[in-house]
Amino acid sequence: MKDKNLPDDIRNKSLNELTELASNIIKSLENKKNLEESIEDYQKLIKLNILIEKQFQKASKELSNSTRDKIQDILKKNEKKTK
Repeated sequence: MKDKNLPDDIRNKSLNELTELASNIIKSLENKKNLEESIEDYQKLIKLNILIEKQFQKASKELSNSTRDKIQDILKKNEKKTK
């Protein structure tokens, strides 16, 4: 599913807000007895899951890059001290 299929108010939410929204949909689905009435909620949950996964991967990549940069800075400083 494409991000452009999601409303802006959902696309612009933080990872925590998206997770909370997904939890609320799950709670709602657990309380429904008629599955036919739940199809739209399931589809929305799938879209949210994909968006959460993409945001998590983006945050993970940023954290990895930041950590790598910090390690390289430390190694450069240590290299200068040993010379």
